[in-house]
This record gives sequence, structure tokens and C-alpha cells, in this order.
Amino acid sequence: MNNQKIPMKTKYGETIHCVCIYALTLVLRVNAAGLDTNQIQQVTGIKGTWNATEGVFKITSPRTDVKVSVDGWTMPPFMGLASWAAFNEGKTNDTMVMGDNVLFQDEVNPVMSAALDNGLSVTALHNHFFYDEPKVFFMHISGEGSAVQLATAIHKMWAKVKEIREANPQPATTFGGAPMPATNSITGKTVEDIIGVKGQANNGMFKITIGRTTKLPCGCEMTKDMGVNTWAAFAGADDNALVDGDFAVEENQLQPVLKSLRHDGINIVAIHSHMTEENPRILFLHYWGRGSATDLAKSLKAALDTQTK
Repeated sequence: MNNQKIPMKTKYGETIHCVCIYALTLVLRVNAAGLDTNQIQQVTGIKGTWNATEGVFKITSPRTDVKVSVDGWTMPPFMGLASWAAFNEGKTNDTMVMGDNVLFQDEVNPVMSAALDNGLSVTALHNHFFYDEPKVFFMHISGEGSAVQLATAIHKMWAKVKEIREANPQPATTFGGAPMPATNSITGKTVEDIIGVKGQANNGMFKITIGRTTKLPCGCEMTKDMGVNTWAAFAGADDNALVDGDFAVEENQLQPVLKSLRHDGINIVAIHSHMTEENPRILFLHYWGRGSATDLAKSLKAALDTQTK
């Protein structure tokens, strides 16, 4: 609809002309799409844009709060440093959302917890640049529900970012916590007894590996030693340990594993794929945790157990 002058009668019998502007067309189209865009804007506090062709309403939050350089060049948010969330009419629920969050290292896990705790799925976590300072990560999310529920979840994620940066304007450079012991002395049997898998010791460190299988289109079976495995490596001392590793999960197992690990304070550092066209599809999430070896092993066992339910 173009801007038009529409004749209207006042209560005094006078004829006036009302200009029908594009904003009215926008509202009509939004209502036709079944999206309450006003509620999305009110809940998030961010003005959005409407794509009538795609039926998508999108809000954007540029990261102007921290200066980022890539390969020595100061990067404007326009070049790919803006968080966004896009809403459209759902099929099984009123509304669905997809989005990408631009996050610094100390923001990733608190924001991930905010997403998971408010009904969103976290679907990927990776970098987009090399030689970026500070390091920038991109966390992709999706969800279905009412417009208010989804907008509230987005608002809580972005509010968590603001909370972190208001407390510390510059991103942290470590996870924090006590310094690691100078030598490693992990009791491997403790880990084996909790997780229920035999492991391998190496200079006071300890590692367990659990194989999975999938097939590529060639019919080739991908097995544990071909890289399809969940593993956990422990270092430090029994009362002051770290664990790092990788979970191999099927697509429907990703969210339960993420929720379990985050519930126990394990940090997620990457979520991505290692293959293409495999069946079943396998995703990999990498993690890092600090604590006692016993507590860390129990956290991993709890996450493993979600894959058998």
C-alpha cells in the first residue's frame, strides 16, 4: 500500500484527509502473520524490523560496548558484531525464534544458562574470526512458544550480557579459580568407579573414552578410533582438578547434555559438527570444568546418563 489521502468526515460534518502511511500497512501485515510484534518490542525493549515477504520480525543488538579488533583492525558492529533474534509464525506453537548471540568468553556460559533456563535451545557455539581481540564467540539459539515467552528469553539473555559488562567493562582473560598444582596426581580409579569406564593414566593425568558409531554415505562405519567418541581428561590433584573433553551426541541428546553440564557448572566452549551426511547425525560439544575430581566425574556421569533416557 502506498501513502494515500483518505477522505473522512468529522463529527462537525467537515471533510478532512487522513494520510495512510506505511506504518499502518506494517501493523496490518504483522497482524496478518499472527505475530504480536508490539509485545516483542515491549518485552525486549528493542525496536524491530518487519520483512513482509518472509513474514519475519527481527530485532538486533550491536555490540558497541566493547571495542573489538580483528587482525589489528577495529571492527564496526556492522561487519558482523551484532546479536540478533528473528521471529516468525510457528507451526506447532504460536511463534518460533532463531538467533545468534555475539559473546565474549566470560559471557558465553552465563548467557547459555539463561537461554536454557528460559526454554531456548542452544544449537551451535563457535568463532567467526582469527586474530580477534578480545576473543569473540557466536552462540546460536532457537525456540518455540508464545511471542512473550520467546521475547522474555531473549531479553534475559541480553540482560545477562549487560549485567556482566556493567560489573566488568573489559572481558575476563581466565575462568578464575585456584591455581593448578605444579604436578598431576589424579586417582584414576575414582574416575573409573564413578563413570563406569576403564581409563588410561599418563604422568598423573587420567583419561576415559567412550565410543559411538555412525555411518557415512559410502557405508563406511565411523567408530571410536575414527573420532566418534565422548572423552574426558583429568589433570591436577584430586581436590583441585580440571577436566576437559568432548561429548558426541545425537541431535535430540544435545539439549539434555548441555542442561546437565551447565547445571553442574561445567563450561561449554564449543558446539559443532565434525562430519557431513553421517547417519545418525552426531554433534560434538567441547567443555572445560574445575573442581574436585570426584565432583567433576559425577557431573560427567550425570550428563552421560541423559543420553540413555
